[in-house]
Amino acid sequence: MERENFEKTKKKFNENQLEGRNAILEALKNGREIDKIFIRKGNTDGTLKKIVAMATDKGIVVQKIPPEKMDFMSQTKNHQGIIAYVSVHRYAEVADILNSAKEKGEDPFIIILDEITDTHNLGAIIRSAEASGVHGIIIPKRRSAGLNATVGKTSAGAVEYVPVAKVTNLASTIEDLKKEGLWIACADADGENYFESNLKGPIAVVIGNEGDGVSRLIKEKCDFIISIPMFGKISSLNASVAGGLIMYEIVRQRKFS
Repeated sequence: MERENFEKTKKKFNENQLEGRNAILEALKNGREIDKIFIRKGNTDGTLKKIVAMATDKGIVVQKIPPEKMDFMSQTKNHQGIIAYVSVHRYAEVADILNSAKEKGEDPFIIILDEITDTHNLGAIIRSAEASGVHGIIIPKRRSAGLNATVGKTSAGAVEYVPVAKVTNLASTIEDLKKEGLWIACADADGENYFESNLKGPIAVVIGNEGDGVSRLIKEKCDFIISIPMFGKISSLNASVAGGLIMYEIVRQRKFS
């Protein structure tokens, strides 16, 4: 049983990763989408400094980790002190998402995810987004799940059709969306009943993680707060379930009311 748990845990680390200095350096040079780079603590030689500098310029998160953790993560056992998580799919730009709505002659319909780190939740949200006609999803570069194989599988292929943009600063991105005429709604338990909210027109909905919800800074940037009424004994829903309900309330208001 312990061995089985070990293998399951290890598998989580092994999806979509590159190992070794040359492999990661070439990936950076060729513009490969990289979600995150891990460097073994204590490694500060020239090649690694060059990789870190290139990654920083591209806005890629670089994290130093203990040697034993890196050895545990490694598939090849020849990681040379560096491992990178790469994306299965290319990320879009926020402008691409807005242009997609414009080309379809529709008001923009965007989902913003604030620190959704669970890959299954992200995949499920992408699946609901595709089914409900969302034009795109925005995630932060830090503290977010990336587009890996688990996300692709959980989305049931929807990741091929829903643009996902990764941004450095969610707060400033929200301000930019406001300038484009979008209303920003925050999904939170403190909001008004979403059935009674006006969700028509150009809109972006912010969904937070299950533990902490939407962060205070991001919540303050939103125009209004909506909530899903709860009639049972528990006080919250899974993030992907909540997201799906809100998406389809927007569909109902846009197309059936």
